[in-house]
Amino acid sequence: MPRPALNYKQALAWLYSLQQFGIKPGLENTRRLLNQLGVDSARASRAVFGASPNPITKVIHVAGTNGKGSICAMIDSICRAQGYRTGLFISPHLVTFRERIRVNGKMIPEEAVASSLTSIRALIADWNPHPTFFEVTTALALRHFTDEKIDIAVLETGLGGRLDSTNAVQSDVSVITSIGFDHEKWLGQTLAEIAGEKAGIIKPGVPVISAQQQSEAEEVIRSRAAACRSPLQFVNESYHGSPVALRGEYQNQNAAVAIAAIRAANIELNEKAIVQGLAAVEWPARFQKWDERTIIDGAHNPAAARILAQTWREFFGDQKATLVLAVLADKNLRGICEALAPIAASVILPKIRSERATAPEELAKPLSDIVPTLPHSITPSIADALMLARAKPNPILITGSLHFAGEVLAHLRGHPAAFEECAQ
Repeated sequence: MPRPALNYKQALAWLYSLQQFGIKPGLENTRRLLNQLGVDSARASRAVFGASPNPITKVIHVAGTNGKGSICAMIDSICRAQGYRTGLFISPHLVTFRERIRVNGKMIPEEAVASSLTSIRALIADWNPHPTFFEVTTALALRHFTDEKIDIAVLETGLGGRLDSTNAVQSDVSVITSIGFDHEKWLGQTLAEIAGEKAGIIKPGVPVISAQQQSEAEEVIRSRAAACRSPLQFVNESYHGSPVALRGEYQNQNAAVAIAAIRAANIELNEKAIVQGLAAVEWPARFQKWDERTIIDGAHNPAAARILAQTWREFFGDQKATLVLAVLADKNLRGICEALAPIAASVILPKIRSERATAPEELAKPLSDIVPTLPHSITPSIADALMLARAKPNPILITGSLHFAGEVLAHLRGHPAAFEECAQ
């Protein structure tokens, strides 16, 4: 007997249950799933869905360590300003799963999530190996994009690139953002090894746009592009032709990469669309100004934390922050603390919902080692942390994890129950 249809909450519960299968790098399951859903991952005639009457005509694929989400958001916003119908697939989400899949800036409806996941659950019930959370989510996104008749798909890798599920789709341009140390368990212990995984999205003959890289990463990217005979452009300058809604000089660098990527994909683009798209782009938890004295940023590795500290100085000068910090346990705690301690007047360490979070007491240890005189407080909740931070005179910086940023945003919006925790 066929199983009954799932509602949205049931569909998400089933999807999150797939995390029991862990992370399984590889493309075989994704290709099989896409093909059985009618998604042609080889993209005959430059279309994602070769057999579909509504093919996606362009795919922009983005990998890297830091800046992926911002660059994807900029590409999406500029293309919409140009008049294209876009599909945006990103991860992780901040507050709700639906943020991961958007068409023309609008999140996928709950009904579409429930309907598609009901079908996918029935399709893969007896598969061995069973598809993972991210494989199913990728398939859900691409199926939604074709149903919505989009023109341009912007795909952000989930982990790495070479064996990431999004790499099962043929792209029109491969974009590599700044590469640094993160997810070493999966991607390697050296910058060259990590760059090799990120550069795995480079496909034969497909143009490559890269942000400025450290020499070890640049060498790997050049080698991979040469082997694939793929035209390669490094974008080393920043964009200053018009205001960028996202704050910080690094976002002007990201804007230059986004513009170069659209042009490399041979997408028609005029200056008006660039100006409008960059002025309108929204991307929460990237040096987001919540109020006059509160900044929220999802920096979750040492490189991102160093950029955050630099951006803090751009806007606040020598004024130090009341730092509200939570970091996941699999991250480089000491590296993040070393980057942020110099801009902190004091630190508040709240307990957060994630089981993957470092206990506040453990996070206090590297802080005390780095700056023994830096005051810190431990609170039992985000609400208590924010109350304590607001009682201090300094501006407030909330950071350490995108997961933490999402939980804070849900609390500040007055809907903490809307926060959907997810390990991916």
